[in-house]
Amino acid sequence: MDNATIAAIATPPGAGGIGVVRLSGDEAAAIAGRVFRLARTGRAPRLGPNASHRLFYGRVVDPEGGAAVDEALLAWMAAPRTYTREDTVEFSCHGGPVPVRETLRVVLAAGARAAEPGEFTLRAFLNGRLDLTQAEAVLNVVGARTAEGLRLAVADLAGDLGRRLGPARDALVGLLAFFDAAADFPDDEIPTFDVVAGLAEAEGALADVVVGSKAGMLFREGAQVALIGRPNVGKSSLLNALLRTERAIVTPIAGTTRDVVAETIALGGVPVTLLDTAGIAETDDPVELLGVERSRRALIAAAAAVFVLDGSVAPGPNDLAVARALVERTLDGGSPPVVIAVNKADLPDRADQSSALAVLPRSPVVSVSCRTGDGLTDLERALSALLGADVAQPALITARQHAALDRALAHVRDAALARAAGYPIDLLATDVRAALRAVGSVTGEAVDEAVLTEIFSRFCIGK
Repeated sequence: MDNATIAAIATPPGAGGIGVVRLSGDEAAAIAGRVFRLARTGRAPRLGPNASHRLFYGRVVDPEGGAAVDEALLAWMAAPRTYTREDTVEFSCHGGPVPVRETLRVVLAAGARAAEPGEFTLRAFLNGRLDLTQAEAVLNVVGARTAEGLRLAVADLAGDLGRRLGPARDALVGLLAFFDAAADFPDDEIPTFDVVAGLAEAEGALADVVVGSKAGMLFREGAQVALIGRPNVGKSSLLNALLRTERAIVTPIAGTTRDVVAETIALGGVPVTLLDTAGIAETDDPVELLGVERSRRALIAAAAAVFVLDGSVAPGPNDLAVARALVERTLDGGSPPVVIAVNKADLPDRADQSSALAVLPRSPVVSVSCRTGDGLTDLERALSALLGADVAQPALITARQHAALDRALAHVRDAALARAAGYPIDLLATDVRAALRAVGSVTGEAVDEAVLTEIFSRFCIGK
């Protein structure tokens, strides 16, 4: 990282109430003095440590000639009490694209360098303001798709993931210190250390995060759930009921839905895209055939499926064909897990559904009424469990972090097996050292420049 003062637009493009141009670096105050004039005096503001964390009202001006660019508020924050731990200036301009672009132009002309993607957060990491788990959590905060996903990301931004990895790191450091001391001073009396307990503590802490990573991925990336069944069984009605709005057209005519309709809801905090599919049945209609084929493709792509049955009539050949198709695709590895929703629970006459349920004996069954809403909460709960979102402690980790923690866990388990087999401690130390290095690549204690470049290149410019 160079020592240049960097600048970027920190708000999304387009029109809005305000637009923010951010500067960070040793020359932030000097550059601000060249391009900002106080409204009351027409002079540059005095920006020093004693005036830190204050707002100044005035005009952004072009240093070449002094022409006004925009009215703005200047926020001055002196190091180290800033996001980057560097001197920071933020101009709050009018929110159109031209005012912020022009403000950035004059700031760059006054001596700043255009920031790279994620460079403000990279500086926060390199200056010790954030560890690497917190820095990567920033991206999860920005990209959160549900309130629960945001809550998890904010917890990691506050250091939750680093704290969860702390016991594993401390145990590995303690083990390595003991192994190194025993190897370096074999004739001295070394304090005893419970190697088995240390390895068990490291394994438990790592396994806890890895187990929670599947749910964390769901909160971050979401999942697709296909509503599957024969024509006119109530799939579109169920979509509307889950959305709590009339999104899909519902008629008594079979085959009303000819294409896949996709809508997203928050299901237990997970962003879930519901796919209302065309009814699967034998047909000679070429348009319906296209719809059936798209339904089959949607089922293959989905993380889970809701198999909808009409509870007022006994399952017919088309119902059983859909159930068998779900089983066949489960066997060949192409089908998602299934929840069975028996619709029309509000009707007094209920038909025996056992012939269809027997085809999918391990699938949870929920009775629902799309008309009254009864059973919808139970269906949502069953889907959350099926997707794996009901883990007690989800871990909102990235694919890179997951791979590193998998490596760490494998090394710890190899060390435990070696200990049980009576191998010498220098062989155990090799695995423990590798595990500590893998954990350090997550927390930032053992990470190279190429990895940092890859991580922060995914950030937007200005963050």
